[in-house]
Amino acid sequence: MAAKKSSARRPRQAGSRTAKRGRGKLSPSRSSRGLAAADVPIAPDDPEVAEVAALVRQAGGAPIGAYREPLGGRAIMLASVPIAAVQPTPFQRDLSPTHVKRLAEKIDETGAFLDPLIVVRGEDGRLWTPNGRHRLAAAKVLGLKQITALISPNEALAYRILALNTEKAHNLKDRSLEVIRMARSLAKKQGQTPESELAAQFEAPELITLGVVYEQSPRFAGGAYSPFLKKVDRFSDRPLATSLREREGFAARLLEIDAEVKRIVAALTARGFKSPYLRNYVVARINPVRFHKAKKGDTKPPMPIAQALTRMAAAAKKFDISTVSNAEIAWVAVGAASSE
Repeated sequence: MAAKKSSARRPRQAGSRTAKRGRGKLSPSRSSRGLAAADVPIAPDDPEVAEVAALVRQAGGAPIGAYREPLGGRAIMLASVPIAAVQPTPFQRDLSPTHVKRLAEKIDETGAFLDPLIVVRGEDGRLWTPNGRHRLAAAKVLGLKQITALISPNEALAYRILALNTEKAHNLKDRSLEVIRMARSLAKKQGQTPESELAAQFEAPELITLGVVYEQSPRFAGGAYSPFLKKVDRFSDRPLATSLREREGFAARLLEIDAEVKRIVAALTARGFKSPYLRNYVVARINPVRFHKAKKGDTKPPMPIAQALTRMAAAAKKFDISTVSNAEIAWVAVGAASSE
């Protein structure tokens, strides 16, 4: 009894409750800052942007408008500039042709180049973009004559803007949840539209299925199942509302399979196998299409997703842990590490 009282009187660590409650939560500032609405717009011929306006015209572009950015009050010009007049800053990361091609395809599917490039006046008097290299390259792939740009007279911004590139990249979970939320919203408005007609919005069919899974199990290891789903999951020609109900069934089956995978991993761990890639190894072993290689241009799945899930579930239940070796797990680890 005394021990219990002593424990109850133990002093609470200062700030521990506050830290625990505040973890992961975003709170708006209690004080407001920045410019009032009337202070934001400025005339295109304002002395603060006069040199930039002249530079834009000299490059063959046209000033559209000017404003003071609402946080620091620095002058910014919105302009249309010839694509050849803008160059990436010379200290940016190397261009990824794969990313440029994919970005160009998505912009073309959207039918609009919506994001203006952030541009500064470079050291050589030209227009530099500090963080729009891939969008600039995508615009060139698409053959655009002009692009819109937010141009700052502040040359030093070319170096400071790199700090803005710390934004978290979309991982598989984030992308999947974004897609499923978009799909559910569209289902309320266009529930009878075939899912396949909305493919451009959803990026990839497996993201819809994984999104349903992540809604139910936020800690689901989607990366282990993604290679399997990419081979068998396709956009449906059924109405979106109907397809979503079908995908909910696929998601439920995936979670049942994952429960079996967890059981197998636990058994392997108990036998002394230690590797962060145990789950990947087990999922690869029970993947019924792991050896399938699609021919160039062939988009047909090796088998329907429903059939693939049935075979995968059966393989999980019949999994023989006595056949597992450290060498096999090591090969899976090498493959997983090389894809990261």
